[in-house]
Amino acid sequence: MASARRVGFSLRLRNAGRRWGFSRHHMIVPRRPRFGTRPKQETVTAPAEAPRPRQTWPVLASSGSLEVRIAQSRREIEAAQKLRYHVFYEEMSAIPSPQMRAQRRDFDKYDDFCDHLLVVDRDTRGPDGLDAVVGTYRLLRGEVAALHGGYYTSSEFDLTSMLDGNPPGTRFLELGRSCVLKTYRTKTMTMQLLWRGIMAYVNRHSIDVMFGCGSLPGTDLDELALPLSYLHHFHPCPDNIRIRARSELCVDMNRMAKEDIDPKAALRALPPLIKGYVRSGTFIGEGAVVDRQFGTTDVLIYLPVSRLDATFRRRFG
Repeated sequence: MASARRVGFSLRLRNAGRRWGFSRHHMIVPRRPRFGTRPKQETVTAPAEAPRPRQTWPVLASSGSLEVRIAQSRREIEAAQKLRYHVFYEEMSAIPSPQMRAQRRDFDKYDDFCDHLLVVDRDTRGPDGLDAVVGTYRLLRGEVAALHGGYYTSSEFDLTSMLDGNPPGTRFLELGRSCVLKTYRTKTMTMQLLWRGIMAYVNRHSIDVMFGCGSLPGTDLDELALPLSYLHHFHPCPDNIRIRARSELCVDMNRMAKEDIDPKAALRALPPLIKGYVRSGTFIGEGAVVDRQFGTTDVLIYLPVSRLDATFRRRFG
């Protein structure tokens, strides 16, 4: 193959300033909160300070004053959480928990053991005195998820067929909580740096499969019939990887006959991030999830690294 109620891989938004299609899940964000990562309404206290792995990450890529790297300190993670709060709750009007509102940060239990990919502007200082964080993605590897209770995406989708349908030893990466500061969304290099960082991370950890939730703005399934049906008919997962929305949440994506779909029109109806995933070779899970609290309809993004097309690899690999 987007952050935020569920993780997270990020449909034509209501205004040009939101055209990147950020994801509070893992990968992808819609009109109202995402290859992570829309915050789930949780009455939780701020996560306690947890020891971070002692590994040093170099700058993964740079362009002008922008560079992409992995957060190395609690202060950098908090800067990413503040950016997520600003985009998801202040700009996109999601409803934070009282604890989040008081601290003006988007956080959950996963933040302590995920890696946080940051795009920073070295020429700008944030209120904490650090290089300003202008873009972020949250990354959760399979072996880490296994130690900490599983994946964030599991709150919406049953991942059993994905985990059982791949060969033993397959290395998974969940993408989520993706967002970019509004003033940097018109700078295409910001999103390109995030993807260059993701691909460097994929190579370093020998990742085989990326996945996450993708969000379409809106909850009216009739209005979303074209993009949902297109994704259902033209990009289904392989038979042995029939990832499905959880039964109590699942809504049917098959709302139009395949022969009635104009693929070009359907692509235009997709948000930019999901469109990018589709063009890079992604598969889509079966069934969608309507999130009325955040005004979105979510689909499952499944992207084996081996499926990435040559253009994508040359551009970001």
